[in-house]
Amino acid sequence: MEKLQVGVVGAAGYTGAELARILVSHPKLNLAWLSGHSTAGQRLVDVLPSLIGVPGLRDTQLEAFEDDRVPALAERLDVVFTALPHATSARVGAAFLRAGVQVVDLSADYRLSDPAVYEEWYGAHPEKDLLREARYGLVEWHREELFGARLIAAPGCYPTSAILALGPLLRAGLIEPDGIIIDSKSGVSGAGRKPLPSTHLPECSEGMRPYKVAGTHRHTPEIEQELSRIAGLPLRVLFTPQLAPMTRGILTCAYGRAKGATAEGCREAAREVYKSGLVSVLPDKMLPDTLWVRGSARGLVAYEVDERTNTVLAFCAIDNLAKGASAQAVQALNVSRGWPEELGLPLAAQFP
Repeated sequence: MEKLQVGVVGAAGYTGAELARILVSHPKLNLAWLSGHSTAGQRLVDVLPSLIGVPGLRDTQLEAFEDDRVPALAERLDVVFTALPHATSARVGAAFLRAGVQVVDLSADYRLSDPAVYEEWYGAHPEKDLLREARYGLVEWHREELFGARLIAAPGCYPTSAILALGPLLRAGLIEPDGIIIDSKSGVSGAGRKPLPSTHLPECSEGMRPYKVAGTHRHTPEIEQELSRIAGLPLRVLFTPQLAPMTRGILTCAYGRAKGATAEGCREAAREVYKSGLVSVLPDKMLPDTLWVRGSARGLVAYEVDERTNTVLAFCAIDNLAKGASAQAVQALNVSRGWPEELGLPLAAQFP
């Protein structure tokens, strides 16, 4: 069976490493080219020792990326994943797209459909004309739009967990669209591979801390954009991210004012949306744990109703590097190609 030839720009980071882990086992994709900025010229297995012993990768080197190489690379690549900082990712992805290569972007560059909103949160967009072509890669809510897509915007990790939990409730009218609160706790790998004081083990292993609160986190407009689409009206949310003393995983608990909702009614609304695919609705009295999705492409959602305060509690657990980033990017690519969405993805979690 002939495989598509795949490249990864930014392969040395955590999302790039997770991409490589998934792609080497994908039955229809061949990991043909990898690029790393500060690691160019080094062997892949030296930069990512987790890949030592994987057939075909022993002598693979990370290459430097230069714009003038795009035409030659486009002749031998079918798909490129870009895992770079914002703005840089847009520029590199645009070059490959115009050369005829399908692009899956893991930065924030193509997630926001309104260029004015992007500029408010990230600065000037270098390729804003391409925003109209980009398709948001949350398969559970954009499956039909992704078929045949040439430019895919892989969703952010926090927005994925929030949308999966709240989307069914807004679609079914089970919560009020105003007053939604989203509390999310993430493992420190979400901060990237570059060492920082805030992610240094002695400073994060024994505590928890909120950061970028009160509407200052850049994932806020992405959450609001997608939930507004589902609700059919513009809405605002209060989003509070927190750093948890673990490497991988996101646990989101979102709160909304109930509109006659019961916990079983919420679960039924979620089952209607997630009839098939990689998101499971947990049964009554069972709440998600990030350990149950560690290393997997799956998501878990659950619901409870506090009748005393008339509040719906919507929970979601995902692996921030898998369903929150790289596995979700491959899932969206699968759908765009007309393949089963779970093809080549890790479905069972690493337990314990």
